[in-house]
This record gives sequence, C-alpha cells and structure tokens, in this order.
Amino acid sequence: MNYLQIPVILVVLLIAGACANQSADNEAENSEMKWATLDGSSPLVIAHRGASGYLPEHTIEAYDLAIEQGADVIEPDLVFTKDGVLVARHDRYLSTTTNVSDHPEFADRKKPNADPNGEARDDWWVEDFTLAELKTLRARQPFPGRSKEFDDLYEIPTFKEMLSHVSMRAADISRPVGVYPETKHPGYFESIGMDFEEPLLAALDTFDAGPVFIQSFEPEILKRLNGKTDAKLVQLVYEETPGAGPNIPLAEIVEYADGFGPAKDIVFNRAGESAELLTEAHMLSLVVHTWTFRDDVRNENIPYTIEGTVQLNGSNSTVLDHADERSEGNLTMGDLVDEIAQEYELFFSLGIDGVFTDFPDTAVKVRDDK
Repeated sequence: MNYLQIPVILVVLLIAGACANQSADNEAENSEMKWATLDGSSPLVIAHRGASGYLPEHTIEAYDLAIEQGADVIEPDLVFTKDGVLVARHDRYLSTTTNVSDHPEFADRKKPNADPNGEARDDWWVEDFTLAELKTLRARQPFPGRSKEFDDLYEIPTFKEMLSHVSMRAADISRPVGVYPETKHPGYFESIGMDFEEPLLAALDTFDAGPVFIQSFEPEILKRLNGKTDAKLVQLVYEETPGAGPNIPLAEIVEYADGFGPAKDIVFNRAGESAELLTEAHMLSLVVHTWTFRDDVRNENIPYTIEGTVQLNGSNSTVLDHADERSEGNLTMGDLVDEIAQEYELFFSLGIDGVFTDFPDTAVKVRDDK
C-alpha cells in the first residue's frame, strides 16, 4: 500500500462516517418528530373483527387476512356459549352473522330476547348453544354490499383458538401481533352466572405474541380487572346525545383504565373541528383508540367534507370538498377510498394512538406512506 494514501482514506472514512451518523441522527429525529401519539410511536392499526371488510367477521380466516395485511392488533369480541366457553361474536344474537336459520334442528331455539339496545328481538342467542352446536354453524358477512362469496365456509372460533392462531402467525412472520378482546355485555352474562374475569385472564396468561388490550363499554368489569392483569384496560365511550361528549368523563376513566376508545364523532364533530379530547387524554397519559374506519361506509360526521388543508407530519395535506357529490349520491368506490385515506390522515395528524378498521390494508398503507 502507498502510505501517502492513508490520510486520504482516513479523511474519506471520516466523512462517510460523519454522513452516516448525520443520516442516522436525521432518521432518529424524523422518527421522533413524525407522530403526535402519546409515546411518539406510529399509531396502531387494529383489525376490527379481523379483516371484516373482506371476509366474514370473527373467523380465523378474517384474523389471518388482517395479519397478512399488516395489522398490528386483532380485535375479537367475546361472548359466552351455554357451556361457558368464550367465543368470538360481536352480538349475542346469531341470525345476521351465521347460517343458523338454515339449521332445522335449531328452529325451536329462536325466541324473543333483548338486543344490546334493550329492544325486543326474535332470534337465536349464543348463550342457548353449546360450543359443539355452534361449531356446526358457519359464518356469514352481515354488511350489505360486501362480498358474500365466503359465506357458509368458516367456523366460529373460540377465544383460545384465536389466541393460538395469532401466536402461530406472529412467529411465522417474526413480528409482534397483539390482541384486543372486548367483553360484550358482561353485566348481562354475570346475571346468568357467567363471569368474564377468570376465563379471560386465564386465556390471556398464555399469550405473549404481542401487546394486549382489554376493552369494554361497561366500566365495572374494567374496574374489577384493574390490578389483576398486565393488559392495558381501555374504556369504550360514546355520546348519549350529539355534542355532549363522552358518556364517561376522562377524569373518571383514568382512575381504573389505561386508555379510552371514543367513537370518531367524539374526536371530531360534524363541522370537522377537534373536540380537544385527545389532547386532554394524552395529558392524563391515556392512550386513545378510535372506531370504526370503513372504506365502504359513508360517515357524515367525518371532517374531510370540509375543504382546506391540514398539517400531517409537518406538511400540508389537501382536504377535498365532496359535499355536493355526497348529497347527490354520486360518489364512486374510488371516491370513497380517496376520502377514507384523507380521514385516516386527519386522525393521524391529530395524534390518535390507534384506529379500529374493517380494512387494515388501507390503514396500513396510509400510515406507512407518511
């Protein structure tokens, strides 16, 4: 080697090293500056009932597709069977999400009962079926306009089956995948002798594939779980009347929960104005996960009907005014997809910590493109 070259080589290496360090510093700074979430990390994409926009909700197949699409967390709603097994269903009644009406052997199980709103409904109810009986049913897509191609193919999974599958898939793809169970109607189930606490915590005790959140609309179950689990507890909230704010004050929620889950129209009002709840929640160290984003469902409460620009990660994002097209019913699916992207952008720019979505691929794309 020509020793006269050594200083030149050293200079080049030093410059390269300095550039690399500067690049790393810039990347770290950009990473720190990018999101206004509680901990500064990117918002979670939570697969609402799995990838339920594409496949029948609460099936292993819908959960699996959500993982394939990049979801960070999978949400199962939990209810009890007659023999006390936790299974994944959004509602206690079965007619809208299964083929139970096609089973003559269960015809006499149809009976009136109260739906989640307390209104009488003539239906088949999950608590009247054993797990073995539920396993003979197949799932159906309940949303009009969504594909029925996969109806009557998939089983109703137990919570344990769901956890096992998520753990297996997380290991396959070498990345964490969390779970976000919701206790459905815990007060009702407790009144008929079925308590969520023991079976829920026992099942979660074996799960270590990713973060765990437990959510409920009913605060009593969360208060009971507080201090008994490492899972983050999230109080779901809604507005009893438009503009009234959450039905449970944040100052009360912070006493027993780690986060709150507001409907989207609590975060933004109909005028597209922030309700400042997210800022208040972050000041109380509460994470905020809002619901529900759907590519194929119009929501008159979303703020992207207001023309203008918003700040998204330091740059302006145009918000188009489609109010005329919406009122005339002229929006195409392409328009809806463009708009849902803008809706995500607005919530991400505000600092939302996570979004529940029926279409995880859309949420992941919008988030990761920013």
